[in-house]
Amino acid sequence: MDTNKMVEEYIDKHQDWEAELKKLRSLVLDSGLQETIKWGAPVYTLNGKNILGLGAFKSYVGIWFFQGALLEDKFNKLLNAQEGKTKALRQWRFTALDEIEDGLVRAYIEEAIAKHKEGKEIKSAQVQKTTTMPQELEDAFTKNADLKKAFAKFTPYKQKEFVEYVAEAKRPTTRVSRVTKITPLIFDGIGLNDKYR
Repeated sequence: MDTNKMVEEYIDKHQDWEAELKKLRSLVLDSGLQETIKWGAPVYTLNGKNILGLGAFKSYVGIWFFQGALLEDKFNKLLNAQEGKTKALRQWRFTALDEIEDGLVRAYIEEAIAKHKEGKEIKSAQVQKTTTMPQELEDAFTKNADLKKAFAKFTPYKQKEFVEYVAEAKRPTTRVSRVTKITPLIFDGIGLNDKYR
């Protein structure tokens, strides 16, 4: 399926924000960035690097700047949607079509492209999180050797996703239900987050 069709499908799924998404998309495409779909949403790249993305939510539509913390933001339009989690990513939210000022949005897009061309980038500090195998998952492997073999076929990254998914549940009953939920995925060779990739 081509990217253009996938972006159009994304817009069709968000009927409440169709006009806003189409306008933002048009402004971004005018800048010459390459359009793709990542994480299920439109993302725009330059030389293979993510510059910005579009997203629609219940109460707003937004434009994400992957290196938004580098932008001057003279008009205070950008915010950090995940304070304490993201260093570089910034978003600009719109709740109505008339809030999208073409010239201003273009200026932010052009500045983001210029920063990329200058080689400016905020690198995220990789925090190595160690997660121990939850007892509930260990117990499932002990009871079912085939499950353990199927799990071993996954890459370490995908194994870690399963382990963290089970381990982050606070209650033992929730951990057990999560093991039950992921068991068919493991047997089918499907990673926990494969549908988002």
